[in-house]
Amino acid sequence: MAETENSKDLISVLWSGADILRSKMDANEYKDYLLGIVFYKYLSDSFLIKVYDMICDGKPQTLKEALDVYIEELKGEDAQELKEEMKSECHYVIEPELTYTYFADAARNNSFNREQLQKGFNNIEQSDPIFADLFTDIDLYSNRLGTGDQRQSDTVANLIKEIDKADLLNSDAEILGNAYEYLIGQFASETGKKAGEFYTPQAVSKILTKIAIAGQEEKRGLSVYDPCMGSGSLLLNVKKYATYPEYIKYYGQELNTSTYNLARMNMFLHGIVAENQNLRNGDTLDGDWPTDEETDFNMVLMNPPYSAKWSAAAGFLQDERFSDYGVLAPKSKADYAFLLHGLYHLKNNGTMAIVLPHGVLFRGASEGKIREKLLRSGNIYAVIGLPANLFYNTSIPTCIIVLKKHRDGRDVLFIDASKKFNKGKKQNEMTDEHINEVIDLYSKRETVEKEAFLASFEDIEKNDFNLNIPRYVDNFEKEEEVDLKALLSEMQKTDEELEQVQGEFLSLLKELTSKDETTMGLLTDLIGRMEE
Repeated sequence: MAETENSKDLISVLWSGADILRSKMDANEYKDYLLGIVFYKYLSDSFLIKVYDMICDGKPQTLKEALDVYIEELKGEDAQELKEEMKSECHYVIEPELTYTYFADAARNNSFNREQLQKGFNNIEQSDPIFADLFTDIDLYSNRLGTGDQRQSDTVANLIKEIDKADLLNSDAEILGNAYEYLIGQFASETGKKAGEFYTPQAVSKILTKIAIAGQEEKRGLSVYDPCMGSGSLLLNVKKYATYPEYIKYYGQELNTSTYNLARMNMFLHGIVAENQNLRNGDTLDGDWPTDEETDFNMVLMNPPYSAKWSAAAGFLQDERFSDYGVLAPKSKADYAFLLHGLYHLKNNGTMAIVLPHGVLFRGASEGKIREKLLRSGNIYAVIGLPANLFYNTSIPTCIIVLKKHRDGRDVLFIDASKKFNKGKKQNEMTDEHINEVIDLYSKRETVEKEAFLASFEDIEKNDFNLNIPRYVDNFEKEEEVDLKALLSEMQKTDEELEQVQGEFLSLLKELTSKDETTMGLLTDLIGRMEE
């Protein structure tokens, strides 16, 4: 219970920080300020707690106490050694006057200087390649913060004071990470269409992750890859279901730089050590990655941009990711390019789960040829139809395709989960009960009337390799036959009741009197018409 309370407190503090910026800019912009400054506080607080533990072998009562001990230690002859140890431990060093604790005190005393915060950002970015350009999206000198130097500085100072109320000293990585995820989700809701760039709804993340990790939960050193990682929430879901989460290796790529930075912060805030993060800012389709050392993974999870445009240049026919298929995904729809990229990077005994629009199941031309080759090779293991309007950036229904690299058999399990949702104000929502029903159907891998169908390769071949779910799962609900005799009897009864009520109403009207001649005239006229 305490953890939930702590998490709620943290969320409410962080959300009130958003209120300071909400009137000045839209959610897609202020999320960068809020999440960036929260992250700086996290780095600073973690640093002070570790410094204190290194000097005093314990946990400080307050961050101020830790800062005072740190300042005192730097006056001694072991100062340089301490800094080197901290650099080795944290990958960065924060000078006392650049700690968040120092900034918060200055903000409360009206002596905060945003140049110092900018210096703090720069120092972190330059301390290690893993932090390079991490705070690029935070413009502390933007006119959106206010008109003139003083107002802009005051806005940043107010934000620092508000976020300082968040107690990171007594919050473990999971609480902080969950609060951060919650904020990202809230921003996704406020941002609407743009949110698709950085957020996969938790329900979809859970289904993808549970499917891809099935049978691999016990593996030490589990590797997971998301080539379109957004804010990294899909990758981070894996640690919830793994027996040895501390050994998971995360690989992710993201095209949008702001979103890539968000993913890096999200990783640290969930307690993922730098050594286990392998994240890259780049275009997944244009240039293959990763290409050295680790290139295939136990799990591949993907929620790529739907039907995105790509170059589809002839040179890609020689690219190992696509060369086996003889054709390329069309220029206007990169869906199969993303799918083949992910499959190429999957280990022989691994599992891949990808979300795509339903068109990939039945469109012809080059997509039809790629689909047929995948089916002939036994790569497509399952197809799951999801409810419509689950995502922030599109209302179209989507499906999950589950793929395997090498397996015995070429059958495909079809699941129709399109009706497993609760209607929400903006988006439809899948509850844990709905999720568990889908996972149960997936695990059993057998035909269940109106819900699932295990199709043989021959079934699929007869359907010309068309995977449209209604061809395999008939979820049509036959309407109950109408009893005409009972209906006529009911109508007759209703007529009789109406006649009776009308008669009673007429009697009441006849009893009404009025001294006003016009009113009486109207009343008499109404009674006459009703008696007709």
